[in-house]
Amino acid sequence: MPLFDSKGTQNYNCSLLLQGEAAMGIPIRIDEALYETAKVRAKAEMRSIPQQVAYWAKVGKAALDNPDLPVEFVRDTLLALEEESEPFDFPNP
Repeated sequence: MPLFDSKGTQNYNCSLLLQGEAAMGIPIRIDEALYETAKVRAKAEMRSIPQQVAYWAKVGKAALDNPDLPVEFVRDTLLALEEESEPFDFPNP
């Protein structure tokens, strides 16, 4: 549902789920353009809009914490950390 701030700018209320919190959200205001972009990307990436915004925040925070690394590397590393994997056993020569 759109909200309007004191300047008349349309904002959207988007509840973000905190990591480790079960179904607990915190409402935040984001502008319409960001909301619409998140809506499109969320659909394409099979996420909810709040999950998409949280994902962008996670990647952005990690990129800011590691300014010497390319953002693509940060994104790919975060994705790799979330993937399920099995240990690899090296064959004995």
